[in-house]
Parts: sequence; structure tokens; C-alpha cells
Amino acid sequence: ALLPVCMYSLKVSPLIEKISDHKDFKKLLRTRNNVLVLYSKSAAAAESSLRLLSSVAQEVKGRGTISWIDCGDTESRKLCKKMKVDPNSKEKGVELLHYKDGAFHTEYNRAVTLKSMVAFLKDPEGAPLWEEDPEAKDVVHVDSEKELRRLLKKEDKPLLMMFYAPWCGVCKRMMPSYQQAATELKGKYVLAGMNVYSAEFERIKEEYGVRGYPTICYFEKGKFLFHFENYGATAADIAEWLKNPQAPQPQAPETPWADEENVVYHLTDEDFDKFIKDHSSVLVMFHAPWCGHCKKMKPEYEKAAEFLHVASDSPGVLAAVDATVNKALAERYHISGFPTLKYFKDGEEKYTLPHLRTKKKIIDWLQNPEAPPPPEPAWEEKQTSVIHLAGEDFRESLKKKKHTLVMFYAPWCPHCKNAIPHFTTAAEVFKEDRKIAYAAVDCAKEQNHDLCKQEGVDGYPTFNYYNYGKFVEKYTGERGESGFTTFMRTLRERDHERVGKRKDEL
Repeated sequence: ALLPVCMYSLKVSPLIEKISDHKDFKKLLRTRNNVLVLYSKSAAAAESSLRLLSSVAQEVKGRGTISWIDCGDTESRKLCKKMKVDPNSKEKGVELLHYKDGAFHTEYNRAVTLKSMVAFLKDPEGAPLWEEDPEAKDVVHVDSEKELRRLLKKEDKPLLMMFYAPWCGVCKRMMPSYQQAATELKGKYVLAGMNVYSAEFERIKEEYGVRGYPTICYFEKGKFLFHFENYGATAADIAEWLKNPQAPQPQAPETPWADEENVVYHLTDEDFDKFIKDHSSVLVMFHAPWCGHCKKMKPEYEKAAEFLHVASDSPGVLAAVDATVNKALAERYHISGFPTLKYFKDGEEKYTLPHLRTKKKIIDWLQNPEAPPPPEPAWEEKQTSVIHLAGEDFRESLKKKKHTLVMFYAPWCPHCKNAIPHFTTAAEVFKEDRKIAYAAVDCAKEQNHDLCKQEGVDGYPTFNYYNYGKFVEKYTGERGESGFTTFMRTLRERDHERVGKRKDEL
């Protein structure tokens, strides 16, 4: 049989697998776990799509598969009917469907461009690219270092560049204002965006001081001048700043607590030991200038110190140590969180007192010093079905599970404390299911700071859902046991439906 005329000129990449037989299609889905299938009503209807998909196939080689089924020929028509696909019903006579892990996953309904399709096949459950948002049409989207250099070289207008990461919550919140400003300022200024999360952009990040996301840089005639740091900015704020761009103003440093007028004794590495020996009963607060809980407790501590200062039969004195300055003391007494209160009697460390936070509790306890109740064991020290992860093993551990709900928390956070028992019970419900996991990351630990920042944690608790280690979405449902279990049951039922559907279709 003669091929249609269009097929003579149509160059289909050998990487695109043309299939017409049902058994071959079954085998394809069984052996490949990431397949995008073009169904067309005819070869002619498929022509422009195949041209684009040939380039896509080259870009995703080894990571994704592209297949073509021409529902116009006799044999393939049976396959299309069996798969319940009718490209004739579509305006352009083509339909793109994605199959994952052997089952139908989703209809491809994102932008039909090389960049979007490649991004989709590299991460089929990932969020769309910023440039796919029609509202972001006036933002200049930069993909490579080469493109960035070219833009900086040729652009005469003042340029604002947002270096961002796709998972970054602050970036996502700022994008609507940024793209609105790009539209309103079009012709006078250029607003651009570049996803620099990938390791290939390390040189760019180093050059422009990208230490976190977003980092927004202002350029004139290709020369970097200032960072823009108002991440809560509206479009009007951005426009106003661009009229008179200038470097961020350094914030006035806070007065150290030791320099303020107060009756607390502020001790250092040098005078600590002598002071403890000279005073028989001393309560010491180890603190850090940036610590919110320390700031909250400071007025209560000062009031208690004043009361003890004027009392005729004072049961002790109150002292404080800035652990960020006096590192030898912090190390000696194993200070790992703030504030930490320690009681010294006759020159010796006697107790650590986590429960003394108010003037009344401090004074009452000093009048009758006794051992504090034993601390509640940390969550990770208890025997539960929750997997506790740290920065170095986070990604590898998640890759082993199909569905993981991760709770990012801080041990001191009241909302976290409320959620922990419910989350733990939900993990117990699914402990026999090898594909499901409930995991937790303690963001208060220094080793996890970068990880929590990287995963977009900007408050506690934050719940993220991952599929084989890839972030899919934030969990925003109920924080009770039923909320956590219903979420996972829904995912499991969806899996069963897909398996059932695949069996029916194949």
C-alpha cells in the first residue's frame, strides 16, 4: 500500500515507537513506566505533533518513552477502540495521554511546547512551569546560562531578575505581583525569571550571591548593581523601587541584652566560673539573640531577677549567658536549644529546668529547689511506625515508598504537639503496607535546617506528600487521625482503580 503523501516528508524520530497491535502496547506499558502516547485520527493529523515529539523524545531519552498510535489505519483502530480513545472527537484530531507504572495516569493538558513537554516527562506529577501561566506572559523566562548572558548583553532597559526554585513557597507567593509588575512596566523595564535550583547553575548562584530563594537582582546595561529584598512586595512596591533602585538598607543592630538596663547578671566565658563559686544558688539562662522564645521569656526573667534583687532573704540570683558569643560555655554544658535553664548549687551544675518560664514559677522553684520531673522522651525515641528522617537520608528513604506523608515539625511547636499523636496513630494503621509511609523531620535540628528550607517549610507543622521521593503537593487537610488516614486511603484506592482499569483495558 502506498503511504499518504504527507508521510514522505514527515521525519519521525526512531525514538518514537509506532504501535498498532494490542499485545505490543501491553508489553510497552509493562516494560516502561513513563509513556506519553499520541493518538491521532490520521497520519496527516499527527504530522505537526510528531515533529515536536521527535525533539521531545531526544531530550527525554532514557527517562521517558513516546509512542504513536494512528487510529486511522485498520489494525490500530481496534487498539484505539479497546483503549476507549477517539481522537476524531478532538478539534485537531489528536489526543495525548500519559501512562505511568503500567496504568493510565492523566491526559496531557499543559502547553504544547518542547520545554513544557520535556519538563512534564521528567516529572509527570510536578507543577507546571511558571511560563505556562498566561498571566506570566510578560516575564522573560530564562532557561540557561547562555540565555542569561545574551539577555544581559543585549538589554538596554533596566532589568530585574528573579532567581527562584520551583518548590519555594516565598517565590510562589511573590510570582503574581512580579508578573503583574512585568505587564504594567513593559517597555520601560524588563522583569525576568530563572529557575536556578539545578546543580548546573552553581556558577550563576555564586556570581550573584544566591544563598536562598528567591534572590532578586537588579541590572543596568548588563551590570549587577543591587539585590531587591522586599519579598512581600506588591506590583506597586516593585514599580516604586525601580524608580529609585538602591541597595538594601542595613537594619539597625539590636542592643545586646547584656547592654540593656537590667538586674540580671550577664556572664561570659571569662567570669562564669568565679561567679558560680561566689554565689551558692544561681539560675542561668543560656540564650541566643535571634531566639523568639528567649525574647518572650526575657521580661518574666527580668521581673523575677528584680524581685530576688530586693528580697531580704533571696533564695538565689539570676544570670544569663549569650551562647552564640560564649561558645566555650555553650559547648561545656551541651547547649543545643534556647532558652536552656540550668541551676548551679555551691559551684556545681545540679539541674536542667525546661519548665520554668514565668516569674512565679522561677521564684517558687528557687524557694524549694528540687529535681524537675523527668523529661518526656522525644518523639523519635519512642517506638512508633513513623519513620524519622534526617537531611542525609531523606531523599533515598522516600524513593523506596510509593506514597509518603512527611511532617516537618519543631518539638517546641504547640500545633505540632497536638498533631503528633494523630499522625502516629495513622502511621500505625498503615504499618503493614510496604508502599505507604508516614515520616517526620525535626526542623529544629541544625543538620535538618537546609533540608527544611529546601522543601519549602515556612511554618510548623508543614505536611508534604511525596510519590517515590518526588514532591507532589502540600497536605492541607484535617490534622486529626481521620484526616491523615483518609488522605492515604484515597491514594491507595486510586492505585487499585488504576490497576483494575488497566486489567479491563488490556
